[in-house]
Amino acid sequence: MKISFVVPAYNEEAHIGPCVESIVREIKDNNLEIGTDAEVVVVNNASTDRTAEIAARYPGITVLNEPIKGLVMARRAGFVVTTGELVANIDADTVMPRGWLATVLGTFAAHKKLVALSGPFIYHDFNPVVRVLVRLFYFPGWLFDLVAQPVTGRATMLQGGNFIVRRSAWERAGGFDTSIQFYGEDADVARRISTQGRVVWSWGLPIYSSGRRLKKEGIMRMAFVYAVNLFAMHLTGKPYHQQYSDIRIK
Repeated sequence: MKISFVVPAYNEEAHIGPCVESIVREIKDNNLEIGTDAEVVVVNNASTDRTAEIAARYPGITVLNEPIKGLVMARRAGFVVTTGELVANIDADTVMPRGWLATVLGTFAAHKKLVALSGPFIYHDFNPVVRVLVRLFYFPGWLFDLVAQPVTGRATMLQGGNFIVRRSAWERAGGFDTSIQFYGEDADVARRISTQGRVVWSWGLPIYSSGRRLKKEGIMRMAFVYAVNLFAMHLTGKPYHQQYSDIRIK
């Protein structure tokens, strides 16, 4: 299956280069060709810095301008113009570890009813103690999803910025809801695409991410806000918080 990478980017000149380089490396490591087996679209989402210029330097990379600012708006714009049956939604401040793409392709090939796959963030700019605390934060959500999905038929957990969907399944589920600005976007994907098949959140699919939001907001506040919006999405279909802050720490 062809795989499309969609990378929303708002003022990400400090991170977009390493992110794109890791994607291109993974494509090459799996003996795929950009343009035929894989495509990479960086969605320049109303940036005022050099994000688009830097992304355009990489051969084979498509830079798509989406002037309406918003994470979900950017994800949708990239989804619409790409053609792969698998669509990887990757944040611009992340870097893929070696083997990420092999895990994705192997998992989807082995499980025909799988419609979405996701994994955790590893905050590379934090010490091991904080990384353990973050892992503990993930654990209850993972355990709840493991129990709830077979019973309710609805998945509860995906990691925004590190998830892959089957295009055909996501189209049947209605695609991205652009009324959502930021919080709850991943929970919305999980609950709606799970009507079309199996959703898996796997410890075996980590991705390295900047911990800038965690540094700015603090681990307890961030955990609380994300938990509130996750439950709000599943109970009401809408996030609790509509407003969010753009955090750019170089």
